[in-house]
Amino acid sequence: MKRALISDIHGNLEALQAVMADIDAIGVDEIYCLGDIIGYGPNPCECLDLVMRRCKQTILGNHDQAALFDPDGFNPMALRAIYWTRDQLDAGNGSQSQVNARWDFLGELPRFLNDDPYRFVHGSPRDPTNEYVFPEYVYDTRKMEILFGKIDQYCFMGHTHLPGIFTTTCEFISPEECDNTYTLGSAKLLINVGSVGQPRDENNRSCYLILDTDSNTITYRRVEYDIEATATKIYNEPDLDNALGDRLKRGH
Repeated sequence: MKRALISDIHGNLEALQAVMADIDAIGVDEIYCLGDIIGYGPNPCECLDLVMRRCKQTILGNHDQAALFDPDGFNPMALRAIYWTRDQLDAGNGSQSQVNARWDFLGELPRFLNDDPYRFVHGSPRDPTNEYVFPEYVYDTRKMEILFGKIDQYCFMGHTHLPGIFTTTCEFISPEECDNTYTLGSAKLLINVGSVGQPRDENNRSCYLILDTDSNTITYRRVEYDIEATATKIYNEPDLDNALGDRLKRGH
């Protein structure tokens, strides 16, 4: 079975459409979304509709949660964006039943999913929604021991927008270092799938991951999309900071 793992779309419709086209071209059995469908980007309603239609499983991200409840720990730029996103979801893009369906979908999202030997979260195995696991955490051996102690085998996550593989020997392996493909062995792994809609690893192409359960491999995919189109939408929306459009171009 081939499973596409996407995360951190952040209202970037052009990126999500390009990734879905790539997924269709290579052929997968199912798509999992690891959260943050909305927030930051200019097309929250359209991205929600596409995820609702195409993804077999979806997990709650911290921006998805912030649209439902009081945002916690958001910087001013992210806070303005989530309030604007709420307004877009309330105003709707379609019928009232579509508006209600989007809110219902967000409200029913689980915080994690288990499919032995795989665990799927947005943030970390300790705090599935909000905890970041950055590459530099490999230097904090106690923290890594705690995180690995929370999983049985493999944990897939997003949240940092930085793709790569954490090992129990406190290594962080970027996609480039493993030539985008890594064979899963018996050792535990924490695996960040990267970001579809706002990459931050200095590569502005969308990033997602293919989990092949037959070959027991993971493969990172990078996909070009129309960054200028998304950035222009952001620049034209007064309540979305221009820095959010600039960030897409830089890839960090």
